Amino acid sequence: MANVVDINKLVEFAQKKDLLNTMESRRQVRKDLLKTSNFNIVLICLETGQEIPSRPEPYGVCFYVISGKCVFSVGNEKVELTGGNMIFTPAGEARGIKSVERLTLLGIQDPH
Repeated sequence: MANVVDINKLVEFAQKKDLLNTMESRRQVRKDLLKTSNFNIVLICLETGQEIPSRPEPYGVCFYVISGKCVFSVGNEKVELTGGNMIFTPAGEARGIKSVERLTLLGIQDPH
């Protein structure tokens, strides 16, 4: 039997303002949707102005913006993304997200 997930029903926004610089504050804006031996999928929801600061991670991630607008940093580069855009960040590369407009995105991660 197919397992259908309605992402729209899972969207929730945390009320913490501005910089989400602790592991606890970042947990409030993300939900693990699926973990397999090949990949993990997470849902990230950021209010306007919230930011996950740039930091390196030991796994690669492909981010797909469902809705909203953000400035995404990968290494020293900053890119504006909107609904329908996708970006890949390799393992070990610093990455961060600043929401310009209420943001919903999926992260498809290497397993970790």
